[in-house]
Amino acid sequence: MHPGDRIALDRAGESVEGVLLPSSTDDHLVVKLESGYNVGIDRASADPEVLATDVHDVESAQAETGESEVAFDDDLPTIALISTGGTIASTVDYRTGAVTAQFDAEDVLRAVPELAGRANYRGRVVANILSENMTPEVWAELAEAIADEIEAGADGVVVMHGTDTMAYTASAIAFALDTPVPIVFTGSQRSADRPSSDNVMNAVSAVEAAKSDAAEVLICMHEGSSDDRCALHRGTRARKNHTSRRDAFETVGAKPIGTVEYATGAVEYRRPVDERGGEIDRAIGFEDGVERVTFAPGSDPSVLDAVADGAGIVIEGTGLGHVNRTWIDRIDSIAPETPVVMTSQCVEGRVCDRVYDTGRDLLAAGVVEGGDTLPETATVKLMWALANRADVPATMEESVAGERTDRSVPWT
Repeated sequence: MHPGDRIALDRAGESVEGVLLPSSTDDHLVVKLESGYNVGIDRASADPEVLATDVHDVESAQAETGESEVAFDDDLPTIALISTGGTIASTVDYRTGAVTAQFDAEDVLRAVPELAGRANYRGRVVANILSENMTPEVWAELAEAIADEIEAGADGVVVMHGTDTMAYTASAIAFALDTPVPIVFTGSQRSADRPSSDNVMNAVSAVEAAKSDAAEVLICMHEGSSDDRCALHRGTRARKNHTSRRDAFETVGAKPIGTVEYATGAVEYRRPVDERGGEIDRAIGFEDGVERVTFAPGSDPSVLDAVADGAGIVIEGTGLGHVNRTWIDRIDSIAPETPVVMTSQCVEGRVCDRVYDTGRDLLAAGVVEGGDTLPETATVKLMWALANRADVPATMEESVAGERTDRSVPWT
């Protein structure tokens, strides 16, 4: 009896039938019912009958190598499936009732049989953490793993990642790697034990996007509330704008760069994308100690003192990039030694510190304009620039991976 088998057994005097899932404990069997819900059953008292076997062609090398593989078909592209944890790679711990990140890459392939036949897969685990525990060190490990997979011949890469900090990691990889193939991040807002889970559709759509002709770092998540289409967002221009909706991600300042039709797997791009080809180029490394500070009316400029000795500061200013005038002298004393980058709290538009006196004084104090770079992306970019570029201010004022645009009006 293996995960993926269809089984029948008795539970509390009732007949239960469903698909056996991987369990986070040795004491319980986990069965997915026709309703979509999962139930945990005490293994010691269960007497399951296997109705049908379905191993999804997974031939595991996990025990010996730490990696998993599936049988290869010469007619299919090869997709590297990399797991970092998060809800899409989560299961229910039936001891505590909590959802925990337990799946490795092989488990994901077994849990999403719809992936079978779409590609050859090479699976590996970089981390098994919830995304709030992501760090720049893990970004670097992930970038190296992705580059290794591409150099080994992967035609595309899918990274399974928690949604809360996915935009940060996607930005980090976009700066660290000049990729010749698609690198597609995907996740799940709702865990696999819920009937409304988005894990299957997102994973399948991400694989289809990874097979497309786009040498880009993308985020693939639900476009709307229906299970019909996923949106493709450029990794450096996306943000999670809702805590729990399945269509939580948006491209700021534009429509998503593309879509994936779930029923057909058809991928369509609305705007030009970098085409496949060339070699992978690595610039991997992130400087710790970059802090983000949000200005608000009444904020004391002394808040800057706590981060003045760090590697860099990103300020979320008001409007075009302003702070109270009492902040300017403090910034002036910090900026010669520590880069200070100005972004805006506004969802759309760009920083322009040449319009009002406050902005001009900020520029004179040494502030670097972030343009319309999103504050979270600017934070990651500053970490990367400090570790990889000699001229940090010039780097922050150019577009390295599509994070800055040349126009502030909505575009399609």
